[in-house]
This record gives sequence, C-alpha cells and structure tokens, in this order.
Amino acid sequence: MTDTSVPEERTEIDRSAPAEGGSTEQPQSTLSRGEQRVERFRQTHGLWLAPVIAIAFALLPISLPTDQHLLGAVLLGVITLWITEPIPIPISGLLGVAAIVLVGVAPVDEVLAPFGSSTILTFIGAFVLAKAMLKHGLTRRFSFAVLGLPGVGRSTPRIILAFGGITCVLSAFVSNTATVAMLLPTALGILDVIARLLGEQRHEYRDVDPLRLRVGTALMLVLAYGGSVGGLLTPVGAPPNLIGRGLIEQTTGTRISFGQWTTMALPICGVMFVLLIAILLLLNRPEIRRINGVQEYVARERKRMGGLTRAEINTLIAFSVTVLLWITPSIFALTAGTDTAVYESVNNRLDEGVVAIIGAALLFLLPTQWRERKATLTWSDAATIDWGTILLFGSGIIFGSLLEETGLAESIGSSASELLGVATPFALTALAVGLAILISETTSNTASAAVVVPIIIPLAVAAGISPVVPALAGVFAASFGFMLPVSTPQNAIVYGSGAVRITQMVRCGFLFDLLGGLVILLLVPAMAALVGVVS
Repeated sequence: MTDTSVPEERTEIDRSAPAEGGSTEQPQSTLSRGEQRVERFRQTHGLWLAPVIAIAFALLPISLPTDQHLLGAVLLGVITLWITEPIPIPISGLLGVAAIVLVGVAPVDEVLAPFGSSTILTFIGAFVLAKAMLKHGLTRRFSFAVLGLPGVGRSTPRIILAFGGITCVLSAFVSNTATVAMLLPTALGILDVIARLLGEQRHEYRDVDPLRLRVGTALMLVLAYGGSVGGLLTPVGAPPNLIGRGLIEQTTGTRISFGQWTTMALPICGVMFVLLIAILLLLNRPEIRRINGVQEYVARERKRMGGLTRAEINTLIAFSVTVLLWITPSIFALTAGTDTAVYESVNNRLDEGVVAIIGAALLFLLPTQWRERKATLTWSDAATIDWGTILLFGSGIIFGSLLEETGLAESIGSSASELLGVATPFALTALAVGLAILISETTSNTASAAVVVPIIIPLAVAAGISPVVPALAGVFAASFGFMLPVSTPQNAIVYGSGAVRITQMVRCGFLFDLLGGLVILLLVPAMAALVGVVS
C-alpha cells in the first residue's frame, strides 16, 4: 500500500511573515555562494554608482531645458538603483520623487498628484481582496478542487498541466508571488509521492531523491512561469499591468477597460500556456507517466478542509461583486454601444479604483462572528499587504507624468528615433519587447515596466507611430524574465526548493523568453485592434 502521507517540506523557512490560514511558514529562495557574491557586488557598487551617474549627467553640457536636464539626471540615478538594488526598490522610487522636488524640477503638489490616482485605489483594493483569499484558504481549496478532478492525479503530465492552470488562474487575481508560495508545499507533497512510487517501481526507494527528478523540475517551473503568464490576464494580475496601463492612459489618453484588457490578453495567455507546457515536458521528460496515490492524497486534504467557512463565503461574495462591477461597463458597451448616455453614465460611475475599494470594504463589513463583531478581514491583515509595490507604482507614475509634462519624453523620443532609425510599428514593438525582457532578467518586472513604457511612448510619437501597441507590448513583455532565480520572486521561490538547478532554469527560461516574445510581437497588435484599443 503506497504511503501518501504529507511529506516534510524541503524548503528553507521564513517565520517572520504570516502565510495562508495562519501558518507562519513561507518558502524562501537560496542562492549559491557565487550568486551571493554577484548580488553583493551589484548592490555595493550600485550605492555609489547611482549618485555618480546622476551628478555626471547633470553636469554634462547638453542643450536641454534645465527642468528636462535635471529630471533626466534624477531618472538615471533611480534606474541605476532599481537595477542594482542596494536599497529596496520602492524606497529608490521615493528617493527619486524627493530629489525631483529638491532640485526644483516641479512644485511638490504637482509632483505628488499621481499618488491620488484611481489606479492607486485599484492596487490597494485588489491587494486587500487577495489577502483575504490567501488568509482564509480559498486559493488552496480551489487548487485541491482542480487536482481532484477525475483522471488528473493519475498522470504526471496532467498534474503538471493542472498545476500550471491553477497557477495561471489564481495569478490573474492574486499576487504571482503569493500564489506560487501558497502552491509550493502542495507541489512538493505530490512530488514526494511521485518519488516514492517511482522508487517502488525500481525497488530502490532510498536512491530516489524527489528534488533530482525531471518531473520535479517541470512541476516547479510550471509554478514559477505559470504565475507570470496568468498575471498577464487581467489589469490587476501583476503590477506591471497597472503601471503600464496607467502610463498609457496618462500620456496618450487611451483608456483600456478591465474587459478590453482581459479579452485582449486571453488568447495571448492561452498560446503562451500551451508553449509553456510543451517546453517543460519536452526539456524535462517525466521519469514516470502513470501514477497512483496522488488522488488519495488530494482527497484526504480536501476532506480535512471540510466545507466552506463563513470567512470563505464572505470572501467569495466580495470577490464576485468586485469582478461583476469591473466588467459591467464592458457589458453595457457590448449591448448598448460606447456612444450611448447609458454607457457613459455607468462607465463614469463604476471607476475601477472605486469598485476595488467597494469590494475591499465589504471584507471589513461582512461578519464571521456577529456577536463578537468580528469581520472577514481586520485592519492588521490589511496592513500587511504589499504597500511597497503601491509606493513603487506611484513613483513610476510620477516619473512618467513629469517626462511628458517637462517635454523630456519628446526630446528622448526624437533623439532615439534618429539614432536607432526606428520608423515602423513592427520595429518599435520589437524594440519594446526585447528591451522589456532584457531589463526584466536583471531587475524587477515592475521596474521594467516603469522604465520601458516612458521610453517607448516618446519614441513612437517622434516616429509618427501610435504608441499604444508598442507600449502594450512592452508592458506584457515586462512580466517576463524566466532565466534566472533573481529575475522574479516566483523564480527565486521555486529555485529555493532545491528541485531546479540553475542550468535547467536558464535553458527552459531562455526558450520561453524567446517564444513568448514572438507571441507578444505577433498577437498584441492584432488583439489590440480587435478589442478596439486601437483603430
């Protein structure tokens, strides 16, 4: 009889931050000594390199207006800090905002105005909803429901496919990093079951290390990469989406609704998901295909969870109300048309930021224990959401706004257009995709979007090209970065499990970067035209 008991997690543990369901265990990444030395070198030298680059640029005899010249100097310093990360990325952005005011680029009220934008509210509301889903175990319940589907647990390719699908769907609404961290223990548990079954087949169980199986590599990487693919599906799926969408709306006046974004991203995500599964199964062929025991493990875990709790029901209500209100303007657009007074009224009132706050507020209103006045979520829970990303987003919007208002964006675009000779929409879109992927491999996806979009938009304007499609392609590509453990938090988490070697991640990540970039290059223009983002 196969023992399918839950195995011990084979990850390093950080006990400082609460995880799902009250647990305090979160998987953390581990880097080799060589990688640690590279990280220390990068961070140490970034600390002095950033101010040197900023000051040197400010002293160059460039024929630019003073405000453009100083803004460019500050921006170069901040980009250096974002890439080298000697201090947390959100703090780097805030330091840049402070420097803008100190050197006199613009008045403080004008500089800080973007922090009150609707997109900031969307960020906050979405993060609070995600916090409730993780805290009360709704994401875990969904995962086991999918794995419990007939036939899924009897085949390793199907398990990999199921885990990839679960990760994609959850990452469309919940933090990619949180989704992967939440699913990792379950994946490791199933991997241990597979190793035991493989050992029994070979009559050498003790020699089968679950962390050295090809199927383990595929299972871990489908979590990491699936989170990035799924994050593209909705505007709130990943920080680069909201940052890029906000910059596009602010600089071009083109507003992309929740429904338009999701409709546009769905086929892109679908094609990328198929490519992801194909790449991982081809490069990491499972040692065993047919298995028994996983379904029993999943069934036991589902039985242990029991029925839906009041907190889970409340979270489902708040989430459903939010999504319904988000897509309501798109429903009216399809039924009544975008030129009608009804659509205009609904669209103006159901702002996505306002809707996100309404959904988040429901979590503090819907009770779990009325007599004790205990709500689904407490403020102490909300205080632990990713405020750093929100601050980084605000600072990125500030830089994008000032690039436009001071005219520096136009100056950069004109100069770069002459230098690079980018004169066609296809060439500019390819440049945006390549640049975003390259930056995402060395720094955060969020910082990549904040850097690339403000560069691409003025390039397009200077070349007489509509900037919407190249900017959107850059935003989608900013969620890439699959080759290195430091490229995304998801990569770092699965690398820390010990089941993925750096060579395997580089090999699979490079191929997925390449094919994913081609998918974006070919599908974004077509889908943007189809949903009416561009004419």
